[in-house]
Amino acid sequence: MKLLSVLGLSLAFSLNAVAQDYRPLNPPVWPESDKDTTMYTVKGERHGISFFKQHRHPEVIYEANDELTFDGYHTVDAMNTWYTRWAEQYPDIVDLYQVATSFEGRPILQMTITNKSTGKDTDKPAAYFEGGRHSGEITSSESILWLTHHILSNYGKDEAITELVDTKAIYLRPQNNPDGSNLYLHTAQRNRSSVRPHDNDRDGLLDEDPEEDLDGDGIIYQIRRLAKEDEMDKANYIIDPRDPKGRLMKRVPAGKGKYFVYSEGIDNDGDGRFNEDGIGGLDLHRNYVENWRPDVGGDLTGRGYTQYGAGEFPLSEPESRSVVMWMLTHPNISVVNSMDTRVPMHLRPPSTSKSEERMYPEDLALYEKYDEMGLEITNYPWAGDVYETYMTRYPINTFTGDPSKPSPLFGHGPDFGYFYFGSIWYGDELWNNGAMEDYNNDGIYDDFDGITWDDRENGGRGFREWEKFDHPTLGEVEIGGFHPKFFSQNGPAWQLEGWAKKQALFNLAMAMELPQITLDDVSVKKKKNNIYEVEVEWTNTGKLPVALKQAQLVKIVRQDRVQLQFDGDLTKGNEDAKVKIITPSLYDKTIYAGYTDAGETKKAKFEVELNGVDGAKAKLKILSTRGGYIEKEIVLGKVED
Repeated sequence: MKLLSVLGLSLAFSLNAVAQDYRPLNPPVWPESDKDTTMYTVKGERHGISFFKQHRHPEVIYEANDELTFDGYHTVDAMNTWYTRWAEQYPDIVDLYQVATSFEGRPILQMTITNKSTGKDTDKPAAYFEGGRHSGEITSSESILWLTHHILSNYGKDEAITELVDTKAIYLRPQNNPDGSNLYLHTAQRNRSSVRPHDNDRDGLLDEDPEEDLDGDGIIYQIRRLAKEDEMDKANYIIDPRDPKGRLMKRVPAGKGKYFVYSEGIDNDGDGRFNEDGIGGLDLHRNYVENWRPDVGGDLTGRGYTQYGAGEFPLSEPESRSVVMWMLTHPNISVVNSMDTRVPMHLRPPSTSKSEERMYPEDLALYEKYDEMGLEITNYPWAGDVYETYMTRYPINTFTGDPSKPSPLFGHGPDFGYFYFGSIWYGDELWNNGAMEDYNNDGIYDDFDGITWDDRENGGRGFREWEKFDHPTLGEVEIGGFHPKFFSQNGPAWQLEGWAKKQALFNLAMAMELPQITLDDVSVKKKKNNIYEVEVEWTNTGKLPVALKQAQLVKIVRQDRVQLQFDGDLTKGNEDAKVKIITPSLYDKTIYAGYTDAGETKKAKFEVELNGVDGAKAKLKILSTRGGYIEKEIVLGKVED
């Protein structure tokens, strides 16, 4: 196994052995396998009180079967089993390796797909696709799993996919947050992102008020409670009049309601709030290095911007750090999609400003092209930037009635991807809470549309009717609402493959457009005396330039270069050398050719003088950071083998 250590992070690049055994030799006892302990502690910090209470959800595939199906959500172990099988089944085009270790110490696996006989992955244009960053947003991981299977099973059968694997490298990371995913799929618990203990309510305690599955059904539903007479000035929910069955709750200003609504649980810390400090809370998608801001409370002036869930410092978490370090050590990557749920939307930069204000027009035009491509493939309702399109996708704030305004997100992945890394980088959102249509034509896809679809198309399985329950502290309440895991945040299992597939096909379509430097012609002509002219012609046959304008600005991508390399003994002595490269110069034997645009053809010429040798062999090299690497042997003059 070859390892590269960068800032203390070990990145495995070739891992045939790890494909057989990727687990630590002495793994800790994971929460889902410890059935006796009521508290779970890692690295000296407790995680909360509900890890030990396990539940097996019928929508989840806990062990890998003989046949891969997408009629359920796969656990991390089930996915890792499939990736290990594929590494063994397709050794000529697959490498499986542990790219990082999670907060709890779990392996984070990644796969490289490329035809090894046509060159190293780092010598080819590349794309990177990732799922599972956020604990409960597991549809994204299924899309990566579907894409992996689609590529591998169609290699050698589908002409376009075969060419893709022969000429490009595809990096796939299905589960970047195995800790959170395991928590989500093995228990009733939910959390935003990392399971690292986090003081969500700023009371100096960690994870002290999580949700509880009070009725023991393995799901955290909602609680609704009628306000008492002396609480009416605080009541902030009413029954939504749009639903004649009285199931939906609508939030209103305090004092305008009749109900209170909570998530299922109790007030563990006695502060009058319910479940406000659950397991973890740090957000891996606010932890990127670009435009990072301190977490709430981190601005000592009280007048600057902060970002909830940002972490102690940029890339403080091993999961986000491993993504960034992989990118920076693999600048051959041009296209990225790191996915979440549940808007749904093709989500791209910028996250803190309008697109026209900060993006090069040429780059923005490419992003807008992929926006349209994505909408055509997936039929999502939205595509565009985070700052403006995402934040104002509904023109009116339905709670306040005020016009929606652009709003920034800091430390966001798409901003790192474009402004820092200079790539096409999406953070797409999958699934839509069942709001398949705007049934009441109000211009908004909301819970009314979701429950209407659930009634008509899903047999009502996504919503639990309200049932009376004797709460240990609140007295008589009702428990019910949308299924939080397999309706609100992810779709019913029978809907899963459709969402996973269409998102995967968009990612595949972007990968098909990667830049590709192709050698068109090399000619060797003898000029006067012993001077030879070598002319090289190449074309970028891809549909992306070898570098976006932003990539050129931040110097993440070098100019395309052409080199002639002779045996070192022939070029010794400069002026007295047996082989002298006159053009470009005796000293710098590289032609810097700028950045080759999509479809552009370029030429470069060398002038070489031979002194006292009957011909010379040379290696012609074209080096493009994101367009690939080409090497060809040529001969000047006569050389006898």
